[in-house]
Amino acid sequence: MQQRRVVILGGSGQLGVELCREFERRNWAVQKFDRKSLDVTDANLVESVIAQADPQVVINSAAYNQVDIAETEPRAAYDANAFAVRNLAMACRQVDARLVHYSTDYVFDGTKGSPYVETDRPHPLGAYGVSKFAGELYAQAYLDNPLVLRTSGVFGPAGFFTPRGNFVELMLRLAKGNAPIRVVQDYVASPSYAPAMAERTADLVEKGIGGLFHLGGGEPISWYKYAELIFDLAGLSPALTPTDAREYRTAARRPQYSALSNSKLEQAGIKPMPPLREAIKDYLEAREHITAHRSS
Repeated sequence: MQQRRVVILGGSGQLGVELCREFERRNWAVQKFDRKSLDVTDANLVESVIAQADPQVVINSAAYNQVDIAETEPRAAYDANAFAVRNLAMACRQVDARLVHYSTDYVFDGTKGSPYVETDRPHPLGAYGVSKFAGELYAQAYLDNPLVLRTSGVFGPAGFFTPRGNFVELMLRLAKGNAPIRVVQDYVASPSYAPAMAERTADLVEKGIGGLFHLGGGEPISWYKYAELIFDLAGLSPALTPTDAREYRTAARRPQYSALSNSKLEQAGIKPMPPLREAIKDYLEAREHITAHRSS
């Protein structure tokens, strides 16, 4: 039997690393690309690369996610998060490949006050959210049944190596200093663990499921409570104090309550995401393993 082929964009990112690992584990032939090896904003190049690879599935975990900087360079965000998805969708259509594309909780304005479901109306608050929503629309416009997965606050062990890291790495780094750590208590998300996301993505792909799904962490939590949980599990007790939206001013407006409900995903027969406590524990163990490996 011929080996199934998958192309993974953003293969060096927190999620991309886990996707490569998960699909290889399931005996797919994986071809991965990062920003250096493929410019997804170049339509002709994308078409050529996808045609040559001739995959059954293309997974796009590449994104421009510098939320505040996007306010001053919206075109860069739109090129990477919207036009690039159009390029991929058109290339997939040429070779009859399925497209899996990741979107974000930032397509919502955060005023609902409870976890968002797929039928809730998007209303992005800034350039980043607009660009990601446009990417969803391009995938759905050019393909009959793409798989679009919205996620929230992704963190995975590869964040230990990536320049921008993730929230867990930021908290652990701040804990090494003596200054008080201030974290917002009135912003709520559903942080998503990358290895668990990769496993559920592969399940969806292998079941042939398409459509729009939320793939968040499945657990609404404030960023302050999230920080508390990280320090508790890491056995640290830095000076952590809550702050709020009034004090925490940023260039981009962010949704204050952007947790995602995974109920549609679970109704499709996909197993629930692990509890956040369990995911952080797993992350810290993986991190310890990486650190031990590096020092030996």
